[in-house]
Amino acid sequence: MSNLKNYLFTSESVSEGHPDKVSDRISDMVVDTYLSGDPFSRVACETLTTTNKVVLAGEVRGPEIKKEELVEKVRNCIKDIGYDQDGFSWREATKIESHLHSQSADIAMGVDSSGNKDEGAGDQGIMFGYACSETLSLMPAPIFYAHKILEELSSYRKSNESFFLPDSKSQVSMSYENGIPKKVESLVVSTQHNEAASNIEIRKKVIEIIEKAIPSNILPHKDNILINPTGRFVIGGPDGDSGLTGRKIIVDTYGGAAPHGGGAFSGKDPSKVDRSAAYAGRYVAKNIVGAGLAKKAIVQISYAIGVAEPTSINVSTMGTGSVSDVIIEKAIKNTFDLRPRGIVEMLNLLRPIYEKTASYGHFGREEPEFSWEKKDKIEELKNACNT
Repeated sequence: MSNLKNYLFTSESVSEGHPDKVSDRISDMVVDTYLSGDPFSRVACETLTTTNKVVLAGEVRGPEIKKEELVEKVRNCIKDIGYDQDGFSWREATKIESHLHSQSADIAMGVDSSGNKDEGAGDQGIMFGYACSETLSLMPAPIFYAHKILEELSSYRKSNESFFLPDSKSQVSMSYENGIPKKVESLVVSTQHNEAASNIEIRKKVIEIIEKAIPSNILPHKDNILINPTGRFVIGGPDGDSGLTGRKIIVDTYGGAAPHGGGAFSGKDPSKVDRSAAYAGRYVAKNIVGAGLAKKAIVQISYAIGVAEPTSINVSTMGTGSVSDVIIEKAIKNTFDLRPRGIVEMLNLLRPIYEKTASYGHFGREEPEFSWEKKDKIEELKNACNT
């Protein structure tokens, strides 16, 4: 993000019907299916979606799941998202292929060698967590509002007979003064619709949804609200563009306001630190900001495959801390168990909770299953910083 005190910053979101999000949803459904049968299952599932076709690939270890069961659950995902149209329909998606196979014994050896808290990381990598005081959810304002627009749009679509179809995108450009978000300067919303809908009625309804999602005092002039700028968006979803798991990692996290380690989340069981340590990073950062120790906090954690202890932990409060970053880093080590098994136990991650994460961000949502959004370490952190 810019170091200037006054600047514009833009984030985007995509709906549950975006082809990449359809793929994320299906991959996380596979994770939940295996965890439901055995909480210690190992899953790394990638999904490809295209015109009336879904392909699953990856590595699994766990209970035997019949292909017919997975196929039926894929159909249910597509149905719940709302696809029942030429080119992609839960009824017609007859070409559902599963190429899941057993997990590598080499990887399993590194992860499961001890079966206790010294269980190693499933891979090397770097993960980031972030929190800031811009919104009540401690998320950056642009991505918060970009998600909110599409959540409202989805809710309206599913609750009413309307011309909206599942695929949509939003983009929010916000002005900052002295580093504080002040106003949405421009908005872009592109939403799939049926053939009969006119541009006028689409714009009217989308603006009503925007006005419900964003406070009126920070809305831009209507001339700066672009709705379906190309004028037409009928063919969409996996029929209009193929989808793949893990291609929307910035949408999944902080909208570009913080670094991303590079690893996707969806389709991975919590032994994969790409997922679990990114959740832990958010948990740590949110408690730092929630404790009033900083207005912004970026937490970086790194791992080596087969090694339990993080190879590094770094925190930056970007000059907003009430105590030094060094003190906060020490407090983190004394407050949070960031070994892979420690994270899983601390956040209770061995549950089938991941299909919910696939749309509208993994962070900043007060879902009861999202344990990484809790602020229950505030007092411990404060006490650790005072010693």
